[in-house]
Amino acid sequence: MNVRRAEFRDTQEISDLMTQLGYDASSSLLDRKLTEFSTSPIDAVFVAEISGTIAGCISCHITSLFHQEGSAGRITSLVIDQEKRGMGVGKLLVSEAEAFFHLHGCVKSEVTSGDHRPEAHAFYKSCGYKQDERRFLKLYS
Repeated sequence: MNVRRAEFRDTQEISDLMTQLGYDASSSLLDRKLTEFSTSPIDAVFVAEISGTIAGCISCHITSLFHQEGSAGRITSLVIDQEKRGMGVGKLLVSEAEAFFHLHGCVKSEVTSGDHRPEAHAFYKSCGYKQDERRFLKLYS
């Protein structure tokens, strides 16, 4: 298994993975996002490959904290191909994201997971994350 930065050639496979989680992330959207992130030192997308096929993807971002020293790392998406789950792909990708966060001086990392994903909650707990506080969301149209 190999982990590397996502490249433009990966966007269709990543888009297909995102649909497994119910996200409509087109390859053209992902192309735009990878272009945007390519010049940003605080945004990264990593993929895990098994035999040349993308088995999973993680996006991570860094935010400077105002109320304390350092920054926070945030995982904004993690998806593993449903046929590759349970093989260590997710843990490898989370480890890669955490290494990225440590490299950039983050003092904590966080991830949001919907109430309807109990398997994901168990996974994050197995990676050392604990449930903390409540998220409030306001959408703009």
